[in-house]
Amino acid sequence: MCSAMAAVFRSPVVSPSASASVSASTSQSHSNRFLLLRFPHSSKPSHSRLQSFFTPHTHNPTNLTISCSQSQTSSPPPLLRRPPYIPNHIPDPSYVRIFDTTLRDGEQSPGASMTSKEKLDIARQLAKLGVDIIEAGFPAASKDDFEAVKMIAKEVGNAVDDDGYVPVICGLSRCNENDIRTAWEAVKYAKRPRIHTFIATSPIHMEFKLRKSKEQIVEIARSMVKFARSLGCDDVEFSPEDAGRSEREFLYEILGEVIKAGATTLNIPDTVGITLPSEFGELIADIKANTPGIENVIISTHCQNDLGLSSANTIQGALAGARQLEVTINGIGERAGNASLEEVVMGLKCGSKFSNGLYTGINTRHIYLTSRMVEEYSGLQLQPHKALVGANAFAHESGIHQDGMLKHKETYEIISPEVIGIERSNEAGIVLGKLSGRHALRKRLEELGYELNDDQVQTLFWRFKAVAEQKKRVTDADLRALVSDEVFQAEPVWKLGDLQVTCGTLGLSTATVKLYGVDGGTHVACSVGTGPVDSAYKAIDLIVKEPVTLLEYSMNAVTEGIDAIATTRVVIRGDKNHTSTHALTGETFHRTFSGTGAGMDVVVSSVKAYVAALNKMLGFKDAST
Repeated sequence: MCSAMAAVFRSPVVSPSASASVSASTSQSHSNRFLLLRFPHSSKPSHSRLQSFFTPHTHNPTNLTISCSQSQTSSPPPLLRRPPYIPNHIPDPSYVRIFDTTLRDGEQSPGASMTSKEKLDIARQLAKLGVDIIEAGFPAASKDDFEAVKMIAKEVGNAVDDDGYVPVICGLSRCNENDIRTAWEAVKYAKRPRIHTFIATSPIHMEFKLRKSKEQIVEIARSMVKFARSLGCDDVEFSPEDAGRSEREFLYEILGEVIKAGATTLNIPDTVGITLPSEFGELIADIKANTPGIENVIISTHCQNDLGLSSANTIQGALAGARQLEVTINGIGERAGNASLEEVVMGLKCGSKFSNGLYTGINTRHIYLTSRMVEEYSGLQLQPHKALVGANAFAHESGIHQDGMLKHKETYEIISPEVIGIERSNEAGIVLGKLSGRHALRKRLEELGYELNDDQVQTLFWRFKAVAEQKKRVTDADLRALVSDEVFQAEPVWKLGDLQVTCGTLGLSTATVKLYGVDGGTHVACSVGTGPVDSAYKAIDLIVKEPVTLLEYSMNAVTEGIDAIATTRVVIRGDKNHTSTHALTGETFHRTFSGTGAGMDVVVSSVKAYVAALNKMLGFKDAST
């Protein structure tokens, strides 16, 4: 991997304030800039060649002031620094730790399986973002999960910056010795390792899933926390699963017992997303008031989004006394997902006057690029109206809104897009077309946040020229699609060489496919099917000889017009092996793998997506290997 990625880019924490504009000493011509109104998202990529493609821009965050009212002229508040890390204590009572579980809970989304190196890339970016704790995975789930957590612990968990910041690396485990020992073996290489163990405490879970009494549950929890501490781990988090539906008195009892056993963080999960913000805030307040020894630990939240209230519940939990918030990038996760990091962080920042100055260590300028990376690697496309990072989040189509924006941006924007890393259009006025050179291409890619080496620019340049020959103007959305297709892909076990299809109303569709294997060999197959895509996929199956089931197929045009680049996303499931253990249920399940492809030919785009999904699946190590 590129050594540059091991570095942690961190800026001082920006103090929360009561307003949401951005002022910078270098932006005096701010009002004359053109606002880029739409940011189309491409589908999904995959892999280790990401190196350090997402890089910070040259803006200095120390000059920024974020406000959520009307004043752009207020003087910047004093900068607040991240307090020293102590597992069971935060020296500054206003500081809120951000616990990111994108790589664990987020990856439980169907089709969101990521390879070890993809997870490492995301962990590096999370460190740039400044999260306090990275839950890197569930090490006991599979060999690949274990290796991914171990790799992240060794590299990201030891990349200490000049201010002493290094993220805690956490591994999830059920309340049994094998899971806990496996988690410790994976995370122990980090400078700040943590074990997160859990057991269900709600009546319905204890009766029907665990079939255990309250006394048995308390004893298991207490003994497993002690076991985790006995391994040498001095940072242990405990979660009473389904706390939102658990009896209060029982919660106070079991939490008090795990505190005595050595737990340093108590995470209160609304596992099924059933509580309202007022209810969840009351739950946190009651636990804080009634749990013996609670003053010696950190209270945490973990809110699922089944009713669309996860971010609101999380913020309410912080207002009630929680000082660790568990979130994911883009809110991805099981079922309807989790609390969204970007929503929670910016909600606290903009609502600071109502939250007694709560603040985080997140460098908000990395939010958008981190969101893009997770979208690309997970294959989970954002809805256009997703708060903050969706394509329409800073788009203004209504005439009344446009008029207000032209007169004063704060009429309809409570946050400047630059605060979260969405850049204004390039000031040089460069328009990319078939006569553009490598320098112009590299410059625009850098403005979009990508930093590619010379070989990658060269490869991308020829793809760019091929597209530019067929389009008068290559847009930013086109560039993002090309980067995704060329750079964000899994290590190639198979690579598409040539494709020829014949289709129409006069006979069966046929396809001839040439693939290059990892050994450099050339493989050719021909097949017939119900259409060009079906016949091409069948030809690939003849070469790869890996039985799979196609679960999802979708295609989108990146831009408008008949000459638009098409991006295709597929989700496949291997019909043998490629299994993992589900963290919550303990059941073995078959992994699903997504892949994307891009091209002006829809069949070529479809074939690239299928090959990309196969490469990801073949690169995954399941528990049986």
